Amino acid sequence: METMPLPATAYRDRKRYAWLLSLAVPSLVAAGPLLWYTAHDPRILWVPVAVSYVAFPLLDIIMGDDRSNPPEARVPALEADWYYRLVTFALAPLLWIGFIFGCWFFTQHDLPWYAQLAGVISTGMIGGYGINLGHELGHKRPELEKRFAMFVLAMTGYGHFTIEHNRGHHRDVATPIDPASARMGENLYRFLLREMPGAVRRAWILERERLAGEGRSPWTWRNEFLQPLALTLAFFTAMTLWLGWHALPFMLLTAFWSNFQLTLANYVEHYGLLRDTLPNGRYEPTKPHHSWNSNQTFSNWALFHLQRHSDHHAHPLRRYQSLRHFDDVPQLPTGYFGMFLLAQVPPLWFWVMDGRLVEAVGRDAAKINFAPGKRQTLVRKFGLQARES
Repeated sequence: METMPLPATAYRDRKRYAWLLSLAVPSLVAAGPLLWYTAHDPRILWVPVAVSYVAFPLLDIIMGDDRSNPPEARVPALEADWYYRLVTFALAPLLWIGFIFGCWFFTQHDLPWYAQLAGVISTGMIGGYGINLGHELGHKRPELEKRFAMFVLAMTGYGHFTIEHNRGHHRDVATPIDPASARMGENLYRFLLREMPGAVRRAWILERERLAGEGRSPWTWRNEFLQPLALTLAFFTAMTLWLGWHALPFMLLTAFWSNFQLTLANYVEHYGLLRDTLPNGRYEPTKPHHSWNSNQTFSNWALFHLQRHSDHHAHPLRRYQSLRHFDDVPQLPTGYFGMFLLAQVPPLWFWVMDGRLVEAVGRDAAKINFAPGKRQTLVRKFGLQARES
């Protein structure tokens, strides 16, 4: 049952100015260096990491859920309000500045290895927020927003994401053929080995097929896979010339950690959920119960409602301020910040999520996307109904 929204005449977007919180994200990478200049203690560079991994999950618990939905009658006005778009446009250059600052600081100061590691993680988190912003903008029709998406995704070498996600993941989500949908019994690190290369491969194939349909070779400036890749190469070359060759390993590690934030999100969002196979061999259309959701207030503010994932898959063009909560869809026990921590410790993840998955699908094994070789073990462990899909 869907949560009832307020009447349109009584509706006021209480989160309107909360979205400005996203503009404070780049300050995370600056906080550590500013503290270091004060104390000159390398350990203090771990403060931004602690904020993200400890304080943010705690804020989700303290602030609780927000299940409010805008009335559908007000959605067209919300979607047309340029204020929400300007927030995303303002964030893009701030993320670039934060990323460049982090690369400069941690490669131009004599710091021990553990401080450098803190730099990779904190600067990489900025790139991860860039991918989240690219996700929001890359789904929109206006060319300006598509260009902003390419701009932020190129920062970490993940410009192929818009192709792979929009044309591949949204088509194949919650099926065994989707490299971006995690399977029950598959740990995060095995998923990583399938997801990252699978995304690159699928994006290239999809773009090559699109260009072939237009009678073009893939080796053209019109190739939307190559366009952001060229920006990435130009950016990394310029940064290396400026900061020196010793900065390149730091930037590559930071880019990997940035892109790993997307891997974490993909792992959480559809873990173990499976679309039915129809008599004609096709998969059923994607439905709200094929995504995990969360309504934790703080993380939804910070991530542009990414956690209202069912509505996003049902309506990919819907803007973040309009995404809705549904009561009858799989719910995560906490927000993404906490779930990302759980995912990085596989035994803890399986302990928390496998039972929740079983209940979400009504103990029906045919509705679970199992990791290869794990089906029979998990069916026996949870006493599942073993009918075939």
